[in-house]
Amino acid sequence: MTNAPSNTRVRRSEPETNEQETESEEQELACPECAGNLVVDDEHGETVCEDCGLVVEEDSVDRGPEWRAFDAAEKNEKSRVGAPTTNTMHDKGLSTNIDWRNKDAYGNSLGSRQREKMQRLRKWNERFRTRDSKERNLKQALGEIDRMASALGLPTNVRETASVIYRRALDEDLLPGRSIEGVSTACVYAAARQAGVPRSLDEIADVSRVEKNEIARTYRYVVRELGLEVQPADPESYVPRFASGLELSDEAEHRARSLLQNAKEKGVHSGKSPVGLAAAAVYAAALLTNEKTTQAAVSDVADISEVTIRNRYHELLEAEETIGMA
Repeated sequence: MTNAPSNTRVRRSEPETNEQETESEEQELACPECAGNLVVDDEHGETVCEDCGLVVEEDSVDRGPEWRAFDAAEKNEKSRVGAPTTNTMHDKGLSTNIDWRNKDAYGNSLGSRQREKMQRLRKWNERFRTRDSKERNLKQALGEIDRMASALGLPTNVRETASVIYRRALDEDLLPGRSIEGVSTACVYAAARQAGVPRSLDEIADVSRVEKNEIARTYRYVVRELGLEVQPADPESYVPRFASGLELSDEAEHRARSLLQNAKEKGVHSGKSPVGLAAAAVYAAALLTNEKTTQAAVSDVADISEVTIRNRYHELLEAEETIGMA
């Protein structure tokens, strides 16, 4: 009886019918040249012998994830199966949808009997997705949030934040006595201010289905009850959008920011509308940099009256002169 190599695994308890399979497995685990141990190098995609260095296999398929993690917390955060979940859908995107187009996988139109069948399936699928009144409420509200965010040009992170705020309001039972549209609009307004991409109340009211006063009242209620940390709107955050709408240069935008910073030093911004101050600063900066624009054009972009622009314009220039004299 010969001695088996150190790396050979001999299964004495297995029946004789499995001896050939065992030998083939042992050959795969051993180096064909020196019968040494084989190790898999995931970094280079190779299977190498530890003893003689023979590369037995190369260009192996990496079946792991496409991301890297450097600690356990990051690994748990990135680990996923399937599409990522999102708070902008009432079921977080975990369910499936039946396409509204009556076509098969090859793009051919379905027959009349198949269309009726698909219509029934869509109806029952929709009923199963929204099983109770809370889910129907959430579905309608998140649809409103997505519609308003699209109309206002808000990024995805603002939509996610607004959806989370609405979910919290629904869990805290803040909706009785208030409309779904009013609360969803207030959530969009709060999320935009938290993300640093604020929209004025007039802009929000233009895309909403409720009145401006109701939006303001619901917004104050939601912020107070949920304890949201919303900083006062900074006039400078409106400047890039206004300057882009008027097609002004970077120099004019920088000058507008400088005017607003001087106004803050003199306390001119206290009690004033941040939208009005930003619009007046953009108008004044355009004049100071010899760029053509009018109060009417600024009024259209900022959605604020020309009277307000003129009043804030004079206040900004006075603050500028006072600092210059000092």
